[in-house]
Amino acid sequence: MLCRGLARGLGVEAPITSPTYTLINEYEGTLPFYHFDAYRLSSAEELDQLDADRYFFGDGVCAVEWSERVASALPAAAAVVEIQPEADGSRAITIIGAAFEEALR
Repeated sequence: MLCRGLARGLGVEAPITSPTYTLINEYEGTLPFYHFDAYRLSSAEELDQLDADRYFFGDGVCAVEWSERVASALPAAAAVVEIQPEADGSRAITIIGAAFEEALR
């Protein structure tokens, strides 16, 4: 749902689907949206082999699910969004990252 919301905010009108088997889905909007799924990757090196830097340092917005599997390949400026279920059915959302923290100042 988070990726769908990001995509809609970027003006993407296409249906947002999981990139579990394709690894990266690309969408056009007011800014390009790149949706990664690292679940099937076993290392950051595998993400590097997908030429991820061209997405990370391009002109769009990237979302990487299962980012902890490839954390060392992510840009230093990346913001990490952690979503944890709570006992009452709600979700706790934590956003971590130097660029995010700088934007709040």
